[in-house]
Amino acid sequence: MTPAGIYLHIPFCARKCDYCDFYSVTDTGRQEAFQRALTAEIRRRAHSNWLVDSIYFGGGTPSLLAPPFFERLLAILGQAYRIQGGVEITLEANPGTVDFDRLAAYRAGGINRLNLGVQSFDDARLDFLGRVHSAAEARAAVAAARRAGFDNLGLDLIYGLPDQTVDAWQADLNQALAEHPEHLACYTLTYAPDTPLMRDRRSGGHVPAGEDQIAALFDTTSQVLCAAGFEHYEISNFAAGPQWRSRHNTKYWARAPYLGFGPSAHSFDAPRRSWNVADLETYIDRLDRGRLAEEGREVLDDAQEMVETVFLGLRQAAGIDLTAFALRFGKRLETRAAAVIEPLVAEGYLRLTPQRLTPTVKGMCLHDSISARLTGVL
Repeated sequence: MTPAGIYLHIPFCARKCDYCDFYSVTDTGRQEAFQRALTAEIRRRAHSNWLVDSIYFGGGTPSLLAPPFFERLLAILGQAYRIQGGVEITLEANPGTVDFDRLAAYRAGGINRLNLGVQSFDDARLDFLGRVHSAAEARAAVAAARRAGFDNLGLDLIYGLPDQTVDAWQADLNQALAEHPEHLACYTLTYAPDTPLMRDRRSGGHVPAGEDQIAALFDTTSQVLCAAGFEHYEISNFAAGPQWRSRHNTKYWARAPYLGFGPSAHSFDAPRRSWNVADLETYIDRLDRGRLAEEGREVLDDAQEMVETVFLGLRQAAGIDLTAFALRFGKRLETRAAAVIEPLVAEGYLRLTPQRLTPTVKGMCLHDSISARLTGVL
């Protein structure tokens, strides 16, 4: 079977960032009860036939929790699932919550990939985003991670802030490159409903970046990082080599199976998807009473699976395997959608070979609209 991934949602944050709409809480006093519930969920959903090659602790801010928490969870996961040798085990960390001793303990406890939410190396931009760390703390966290033995280090950055120029963004990228990470994830700032950032925008507190500005920043991202030797393997993701791609996140784009534990976590095993309740107290209460925390589930039909295959495939530089698509759905994508594909190829947004349909960098920038045009004719 295709190896699965495991995602564990750690919902605690020191404070909510102004742009974030991921489920989290700032009351860290429920850590013990959460750990009890999370342990119960893992054990109740144990399945020794599942082979797992990636484990990802996300959130929230997982690095608010002490290293023994993760050591215990990894031991329990090892009892519940078949963990493959060489498993990728990622921990998301906020630079303001870690030091050398903490990072060294994470590494000794089995974490072998660290993802630091730097977001920017500019203090003014960090303040705008509502981050709790400074640029100096971000650089110190990278140095401490290296000393602690992390040789698989990813940095997250955000661009598309109001009035952000190409030169300013390039300076941020250059500072990130100076830290020699193995992976960089560069995300466009998004405005989620009911966040402080969205409320500030609606009240006229700031003017968001325009489409042309964001497109220029996206193009700069790809040019600068590819010139530095990184591969642009997914819209927002860059690796210093194929071996440094995020094994876990690639499962989402490839529609590989994954299991989600914790409040708001999703699970997927095509064509089935399910998700947990996005409320910590309800999550704890249900598991304490011997129930599971699932809030909903769905079974995708062929039409929905085709849409997902196209949408997720065109996020990746590898694109869509046309033969696999035809075998799965009984349709030749390049034939059925020829009227849409041919002009997009001519205009430089897509590339078409007998084997694959792939996006260019120009096409990745317009991913949503291109995917909508393609799926509209399936």
